Amino acid sequence: MKLSAIAAAATLAICTMSASAATYVPGTYTYKVNAHNAAMTVAVTVSKHKIEKIDYSKNLETIGVGQLALQKVGEKILDYQSLGVDGVTGATISSMALKYAVGECLKQAQVSAQDLKDLRKPVEQHKALPNTMKTQVVIIGGGGSGLAAAIAASQAGADVIVLEKLGLLGGSTNVSEGALNAADPVRQPKQGIEDSIAKHYEQTIKGGHNIGNPELVHHLTDNVYDAVLWLESIGVKFKDEVGTATGALWQRSHYPATPSGNSYIRVFEKYIAEHPNIQVITDIEALDLLKDDTGRVTGVLAKDNKNGRYTKFTAEKGVIVATGGFGANVDLRQKVNTGVFKDYDLGKAIGCTNFKKSAQGSGILMGEKIGANVIGMADIQVHPCGTPGTGLMEMIRTSGRNRIFINTDGNRFVNEGAARDVLAKAIFAQKDSTYYVIVNHLRYPSLDWVDRNGAKVGDMIELGRVVPADTLEELATKLKMPVENLKASIDNYNAVVRGEKKDPLGFQANNKADREMTEGPWYACQKVPTVHHTMGGLQINKDAQVLDVNGKVIPGLYAAGETTGGIHGSNRLGGNAIADLMVFGRTAGMNAAQGK
Repeated sequence: MKLSAIAAAATLAICTMSASAATYVPGTYTYKVNAHNAAMTVAVTVSKHKIEKIDYSKNLETIGVGQLALQKVGEKILDYQSLGVDGVTGATISSMALKYAVGECLKQAQVSAQDLKDLRKPVEQHKALPNTMKTQVVIIGGGGSGLAAAIAASQAGADVIVLEKLGLLGGSTNVSEGALNAADPVRQPKQGIEDSIAKHYEQTIKGGHNIGNPELVHHLTDNVYDAVLWLESIGVKFKDEVGTATGALWQRSHYPATPSGNSYIRVFEKYIAEHPNIQVITDIEALDLLKDDTGRVTGVLAKDNKNGRYTKFTAEKGVIVATGGFGANVDLRQKVNTGVFKDYDLGKAIGCTNFKKSAQGSGILMGEKIGANVIGMADIQVHPCGTPGTGLMEMIRTSGRNRIFINTDGNRFVNEGAARDVLAKAIFAQKDSTYYVIVNHLRYPSLDWVDRNGAKVGDMIELGRVVPADTLEELATKLKMPVENLKASIDNYNAVVRGEKKDPLGFQANNKADREMTEGPWYACQKVPTVHHTMGGLQINKDAQVLDVNGKVIPGLYAAGETTGGIHGSNRLGGNAIADLMVFGRTAGMNAAQGK
């Protein structure tokens, strides 16, 4: 059965479009509804018997996730002339919000109660996949590492099937800032930055508390600039200047020219759509890895989440596990939390930056079930940039320069450029385990300035997530902290930037990137620690082959991305996750295609 690349899942639905029997009073109607990130206004235009247009442009949903769900659900409502369409798994709140808002608009258009009831009846039918599907490479997981592996395998000449549990692609890469660390011989010299592959290696090893696998770290740092060039060759555009992701320890973080890690996913999706030897099936959950009598992994058993049917996917050359980490699996992370954060409760009170439905460690557990060795599970990373109540990383981000961290008393309490575990522990030590990121006009020249995640600072102010002030006196009043403390924090930081004093907290200014923060407007954003990355998982070698409990290669099984362990030690440098998934995703794809 040949499915049409990126649109594969869509072709599983049998479209039964027909003109609606409902009657409306023609016009355009609006309704404001709470979506995932914020309230959004939906406008619906109807004629007497048809929904003509749905405008959801006034939204703050996440690029590649909520916004993608709005697009898909909106198109289906128009196609089917019905509210009984499926939402997008992984963006359920955004999907339901749009359907609810359209329904409220139709009520304003005086649709009858019976017609509205009929409009809400399910209309999508889902054709079952065959009992068995054969290909050369099967990839479990359609996030950044899985899609990188798919493209690399395709380029090596293999036919590929990607299985994704959610209704959208991208995984955690979608909601990342997209920072990718690489020693760059072109960009960095232009910025006066001294760097090398050796320095990247040394900082990665040291940042991981010297327990990362040197062979894997060498493979990462030796090959990541080639990954940058590879990404550029397939359409990714990077900014001309590199920055410093939170906890990166050096100015080598490459950022996509367009906002967020979804930039990579958009390019990957376009490539896949143009190459029919890659098939993508969404809303399907891999359950078991299959082995033959020789011990070789030969395929995957998966369940279609739309109709409950099972399909056996046979892989002639190899299976790649790229299902991400287990950061959203609260029970599992509490069970294994005996490492860096063993003295802290990582239970339900601590949020997670990753998708709840996907970051469950399913690939790790599947591998362990067939004898794969699992390492480093206690190595959990807590990020300092969580939003209170959700754990999501929203504006203002903690990365970059020209910002300070202050506690609720208005005092700086940590070196803002420290590693993530140092930052998180310092925050836990503050009152209520919270703090504020303070920036000014240097970061946001205007309220319309778009941050790396695609949101405007003005939008965040309207939502109450960012506190603005023209002066430090006004900001201190709004934050209910002593103004003398806040002013002293800013003054001391500026003195360090000017080179007049040494920071007792250890911050070292970069005279080419750090500037004095002297004038408003000022902006403050409250933050809390949040579970961000799990460094443990399936043990692999530098060829991305999975090893068993005896250290031997499991034939036919590969892994990449956050599913693996051993690369980052007990603390990952900011910007090394995207580097990891691109390098090892490519490695897994190329080697699986060769049946190595």
